[in-house]
Amino acid sequence: MSSAKRTGTRAPGAHAADGHDLIRVHGARENNLKDVSVEIPKRRLTVFTGVSGSGKSSLVFNTIAAESQRLINETYSAFVQGFMPTLARPEVDVLDGLTTAIIVDQQRMGADPRSTVGTATDVNAMLRILFSRLGDPHIGPPSAYSFNTASVRASGAITVERGNKKAVKATFQRTGGMCTHCEGRGTVSDIDLTQLYDDTKSLAEGAFTIPGWKSDSQWTVQVYAQSGFVDPDRPIREYTERQLRDFLYGDPVKVKVNGVNLTYEGLIPKIQKSFLSKDKEAMQPHIRAFVERAVTFTTCPECDGTRLSEGARSSRIRKTSIADACAMEIRDLAQWVRELDEPSVAPLLTALRDTLDSFVEIGLGYLSLDRPAGTLSGGEAQRVKMIRHLGSSLTDTTYVFDEPTVGLHPHDIQRMNDLLLRLRDKGNTVLVVEHKPEAIAIADHVVDLGPGAGTEGGAVCFEGTVEELRAADTVTGRHLDDRAVLKETVREATGALEIRGARTHNLQDVDVDVPLGVLCVVTGVAGSGKSSLVHGSLPAGADVVSVDQSPIKGSRRSNPATYTGLLEPIRKAFAKANGVKPALFSANSEGACPTCNGAGVVYTDLAMMAGVATPCEDCEGKRFQPAVLEYRFGGRDISEVLAMSVARAEEFFGAGEARLPAAHRILGRLADVGLGYLTLGQPLTTLSGGERQRLKLATHMGDKGGVYVLDEPTSGLHLADVEQLLGLLDRLVDAGKSVVVVEHHQAVMAHADWIIDLGPGAGHDGGRVVFEGTPADLVAGRSTLTGQHLAAYVGA
Repeated sequence: MSSAKRTGTRAPGAHAADGHDLIRVHGARENNLKDVSVEIPKRRLTVFTGVSGSGKSSLVFNTIAAESQRLINETYSAFVQGFMPTLARPEVDVLDGLTTAIIVDQQRMGADPRSTVGTATDVNAMLRILFSRLGDPHIGPPSAYSFNTASVRASGAITVERGNKKAVKATFQRTGGMCTHCEGRGTVSDIDLTQLYDDTKSLAEGAFTIPGWKSDSQWTVQVYAQSGFVDPDRPIREYTERQLRDFLYGDPVKVKVNGVNLTYEGLIPKIQKSFLSKDKEAMQPHIRAFVERAVTFTTCPECDGTRLSEGARSSRIRKTSIADACAMEIRDLAQWVRELDEPSVAPLLTALRDTLDSFVEIGLGYLSLDRPAGTLSGGEAQRVKMIRHLGSSLTDTTYVFDEPTVGLHPHDIQRMNDLLLRLRDKGNTVLVVEHKPEAIAIADHVVDLGPGAGTEGGAVCFEGTVEELRAADTVTGRHLDDRAVLKETVREATGALEIRGARTHNLQDVDVDVPLGVLCVVTGVAGSGKSSLVHGSLPAGADVVSVDQSPIKGSRRSNPATYTGLLEPIRKAFAKANGVKPALFSANSEGACPTCNGAGVVYTDLAMMAGVATPCEDCEGKRFQPAVLEYRFGGRDISEVLAMSVARAEEFFGAGEARLPAAHRILGRLADVGLGYLTLGQPLTTLSGGERQRLKLATHMGDKGGVYVLDEPTSGLHLADVEQLLGLLDRLVDAGKSVVVVEHHQAVMAHADWIIDLGPGAGHDGGRVVFEGTPADLVAGRSTLTGQHLAAYVGA
């Protein structure tokens, strides 16, 4: 049947709906943004560039993505919004043309000990269903294969309220897959009692050696001392057998301490709940050091680290159990699933295959599903989050990425670029914050912020194409085609750290000498074993200062002055000069403004609506009581000092009546890592990823140690900042330190004195040393992927 032609219709022209092809931002003032106005094309790939701290994240994440999420939340009922986090409206005059934003950031994945790659991506859920349908012998529903589900049995009388009420005997049973010995953790712990207390002392004398347990005031200690189960004045070694058993293994009971009802529990279960139920990687450094000292983690002898019960391990599909499947590298598991041909579960197999293939496609085929989520690097975690979006049917969505190439070898960056372009070609708007020239090169549109960082940034310096950026007179434009050159002469090693028979994770019995007294760079594709070699295999007692990728912890009350320890000497200097207590000069202690409690702003919670933060009217955002601001040091009050930039403060504390060597040393380290523009009192929550990484590096530079191990220090650094980092690394080596850097950035490789290249691939294809020598030899040989990319980079 032919369709009739329309008559009387208007001439073809632009539809009104097609006019909304821009995201318009006018008057953005979040953090350091200075009334920024930009127009971002929809259904295109836009890259935001600029030096670290120039305002990229403030514009993309804190303005555009934040407002999109807030507007979506407002579509829910007030009841539902009550259970959701309240989001404040960004500081912006107009935001027009927004679409639903999906944020894929570098936040580490949950560090719960039971969270794995499989549970975080729902692949485990699909595998459990598969085994519950096809596993032989059949042991139960999907929960029978879950290491997070314990088996439960119950029986008793229940009353059925139907017609004549009567009690009915009922039994309930649920089959779970959790190993009963390790409770689904895969490891069991053995506690060294000598690290918990000194048995020659009594509790009253301070027997406990656990961090934070002080005998005089700590509630936890008072519970033991006043429980009545033990004598607080008797040395622990003189306890009777009954007292020692109650002290170490007593069941929870209510006791009264100073008129307050508290729970008494044996020391061993208390330590297990307080410390061992948390992921070690997520602990504060001093707590982690205590746990490593006091607790020995060994593989669970009953489940052999698989976390699963004997029943779950016994059920198999073609001789493979679910434990075997989770331990395989994902690319091998994808092949195993592809060989299964079962029409009864065909849709499930298709979905499982697609998800596993996405892992391989995104460069994570070397992971296994039983890999703990807390051990993933920032780059790996970001790519794992991307998995669920790759096969999505959504279009006209805004995807927001925070440096998706972080942690990627140059060989893998092209693959990531292809994925970003594929998301765009489906009709989505892709916004990327990025520093790597290879990733900037694929942009349809570039927004360059700057010209500097902090208060010197926050303005749009350039908008246009990549080619126009190359010709533009901006910091990014000038440095876009920068290429480091190989050093003409390299330093000679003064010794070596010997690593022998390293087998951590995928390392295959590696023997290597890490040279001392030089800049040594460890390279290789993602998953080749670099971190395993450097962090997991260096000999104990090697005088190592390690700066890894773990994010620094800090609330909105924390700032560079408190995090680096800078505030301590400043407070003491103020106190000494004015004859008062140092606590007065802390916004978290006695000197805090009583109205805002030293926060500088008053937070108003508006129930189901977004909360509002307003500057405190009493202290005008200065955070201190008026009386405290009367005290001066070097002619400045404490709030004026905290408002100084690092560079200004370095000058202030370097000479004259305010000369303070202890503070000047810390400020010098902050300036060395390129943070001279930061203000001392800026909340840590407002710092960018690159700023946080450098703040941590500056703090560790004061540590006593002969060997510095840095894990991807160029993360979050602009092209112009990499040059400054190389100068810092050179100064460390010239000062007699040994510097070992795990890095993908070719400029750092070219600047090295010695390179150790791991590979040739990732996972079980890696874990071997494929090259040791100078950068010049690596380029000349071109025998590895790193060598080929470095040769292309330096133009050899």
